[in-house]
Amino acid sequence: MRMREAAERVLFGVSLEEKLQLSPAEVDDSAPGKALATPEGPGRPPELRVVADGVRADFPSENRLDQDRERGRMFHFLANHELLAAELMALVLLKFPDAPREYRAGVYEAMREEQMHTLMYLRRMRECGIEFGELPVNDYFWRLVSPMASPMEFVTRLNLTFEQANLDFSKHYAKLFRQVGDKASAKVLEKIYQDEIGHVGHGVKWFRQWKEQGSSDWEAFQTYMEFPFAAAKAKGMAPFNAEGRRLAGLDEDFIARLEVCEQSRGRTPVLHAFNPFAEEELAASLRGESFTPRKSAVAMEHDGEMVMMAWCRRDDILQVRELPSLEHLARLQRAGFQLPEFLTAGQLDGRKLGGMRPWAWSPVVSAQWETHADQVSSKVPWQWREPLPAEWLSKKIGVRLLESLEVKDRPQIIDNRCELAQIAQRMLANGPVLLKGLHACAGRSQYKVEPDAWDAAEQWAAKQIERDGALLVEAWRERVADFSMLYEMTADGAQWVGATVMENDARGGYLGSRVAAKWTSLLDPELSRWLHREAGIKKWIEERWPRGLESVLPGYVGPVGIDCLVHRDGDGRFGWLPVVELNVRMTMGRVALELAAKSRPGKNGCLRILRKKGMKEEEVAQLQSGSLQGGSVLLNDPQQAREFLFSWEVGS
Repeated sequence: MRMREAAERVLFGVSLEEKLQLSPAEVDDSAPGKALATPEGPGRPPELRVVADGVRADFPSENRLDQDRERGRMFHFLANHELLAAELMALVLLKFPDAPREYRAGVYEAMREEQMHTLMYLRRMRECGIEFGELPVNDYFWRLVSPMASPMEFVTRLNLTFEQANLDFSKHYAKLFRQVGDKASAKVLEKIYQDEIGHVGHGVKWFRQWKEQGSSDWEAFQTYMEFPFAAAKAKGMAPFNAEGRRLAGLDEDFIARLEVCEQSRGRTPVLHAFNPFAEEELAASLRGESFTPRKSAVAMEHDGEMVMMAWCRRDDILQVRELPSLEHLARLQRAGFQLPEFLTAGQLDGRKLGGMRPWAWSPVVSAQWETHADQVSSKVPWQWREPLPAEWLSKKIGVRLLESLEVKDRPQIIDNRCELAQIAQRMLANGPVLLKGLHACAGRSQYKVEPDAWDAAEQWAAKQIERDGALLVEAWRERVADFSMLYEMTADGAQWVGATVMENDARGGYLGSRVAAKWTSLLDPELSRWLHREAGIKKWIEERWPRGLESVLPGYVGPVGIDCLVHRDGDGRFGWLPVVELNVRMTMGRVALELAAKSRPGKNGCLRILRKKGMKEEEVAQLQSGSLQGGSVLLNDPQQAREFLFSWEVGS
């Protein structure tokens, strides 16, 4: 028999008997014939044609594999995949008659094995009470692989993508079938697993012959991963199987990079980025200056961007300044994180996006992402937007929220030196005063003024007014506890997300956030009782804060955080400041809540920002010895960190 005749029968046969009639092991390939134009689809009996209305069957879940019919439904899926693989291999033989004889012989052998795989699945399917064609089938493999323009594209699309992913799937499900006592199904999957190692190995051999010499396997593979293909599709929805890939001949660099590689497998990804100095960027733009961050600010931007993983889902994109190391990503995976796709700014062109969610909509990020605005689906709420209004990224918005809440004891915004001096000196008669820059955040640009030290503070205050046009002044309070109340603003209003207890230094500078299932359990019992009974915290959370947010942030969609505090007055009694500041952006408190949602349920958590300088190797090792189930995890790579380490501790 000629190889071409066998391939035509597999590709164009309209009955299963014809398509799955096993061809002889030895065939004549001396006259391969003319190149075939890609047909619209393979020949199929009526019951196995793709349903035009898009009806599809759900893939059975792992926890139902002990049921015969559910196993049969799974084999129905898999039989269709194996049949498609055989049909695509037949197409390669007919489409590329001039490909090397040795390559064609390997494809022919693999085609015969795919026929055998289909027959094995058919037998197990029928034994489980399902007939082939009883459920809808899809042509996903055909649509993605058949347009191939060369054998190299077939190698990268089928052998190194879909068949490589089956190294994970077939081994994992063989183990599951053995666990439920289905030895017959396990043997089928184990046989297919061994054959898939050979198919991937055949692809690796020719891939290395045809790729651009001098490039690594991973680099060359990436050049063929144009949308809708992605390297992440070369991993199955099952535990990653490094050993099977080694047996197929893939090198350690390729395996390590693939293991931590992620990209959307269907859901359109949301784009995230860390830009923590939105307030300072805005202040610079209002002065007509370009934003030039301080050295420590540059380090914070660089070191902190991995915190955005907390907000990302598996299919999302996190835009970073420096790609994380493979070693660190592998550590995060072992710790239990589902990684997003990491890209630098220049890699976003042409990607469809399911929304944009930066840390804050600052002038810089708004300008950078405007070129990608038309890549965002019109059906999602997180569209590109102009920078936030200036007031929303200043202390003024917090004062406005206090006004809307009708809180009388609130800070004052002062825009001239004379008035500031008069008010400050009057307030100093009752104790220390706190001055805050209009665009300060996280405890920066603050000045505590003692009653007899106004002269020393006045020069600092004058510079702040000259720089930002105004200054905030308020009475100094003896802090007892600081909280962050987190909401998500939606088209339906302010939605409660949760609360965190903040760790601040003596000046109010941010150090960390603590989280618990019941956040008041983190407090002294006396304070917890006071919040519920005297302050009426439940009403604030459910009614007062949401109404206030909707009043002062009309039309805003995105995260907000209200920092508030409990203090003691001169008589030692608790006092309540329901808004210290309003952050119209992502916050570290929100990061802590999102990390808690990814961690072991019922466990407390603590997010901290630590200084790297002076930290011993064993201390760093301890900080990354845990997982999301318990212990400490470093979100950023200590080897790449410049000044700061971001630690998440579960069970603290």
